[in-house]
Amino acid sequence: MSNLILALNHYDRRILMALLVRRRPHLDTLMRVLTHMGGWYSVLPIAISLAYWAPPVLGNAGALSLWAVISSHLVVQLLKRSICRERPRMPVGLGFLVEPEDRFSFPSGHSAAGLALTLPLSAAIGGPLGVLIVLIGAGIGISRCYLGVHYPGDVVVGWTLGVVGVVSGALIGLPL
Repeated sequence: MSNLILALNHYDRRILMALLVRRRPHLDTLMRVLTHMGGWYSVLPIAISLAYWAPPVLGNAGALSLWAVISSHLVVQLLKRSICRERPRMPVGLGFLVEPEDRFSFPSGHSAAGLALTLPLSAAIGGPLGVLIVLIGAGIGISRCYLGVHYPGDVVVGWTLGVVGVVSGALIGLPL
């Protein structure tokens, strides 16, 4: 098992480094905007607004999003405090492009929140706009690696928790 963890850490670091060396000033700004879209101060008000004040189709998506955001966040926080994986160590000359909220990186809460919010909304809206919405949700996770505050594995697990939050909401009967 320890060999598997070592291999995963190795690939996590290699993929992160490949992303970090491709930073560009115009992308820095875009990634900062994306990452802030996955923060609690953005995701929670949007989910609450959709759940309580939107028309029924979007209201159902909002209720499912609200469930998914809260339930995935609880699991994220439990895992962060149980596993205690440190944030990536940045190589000389490269640093975090945003200040991390806490010192633990696994899993990515922004990534979980991004998909927990956008998957139900995307399904409710559909079409090209729905695709764009879910791409924004996924982009939140990518931004976390680009900014240097998460390893790719943190993001993948965060995305998974966001999806599990949506599926669990659907299983308990929250309509879409």
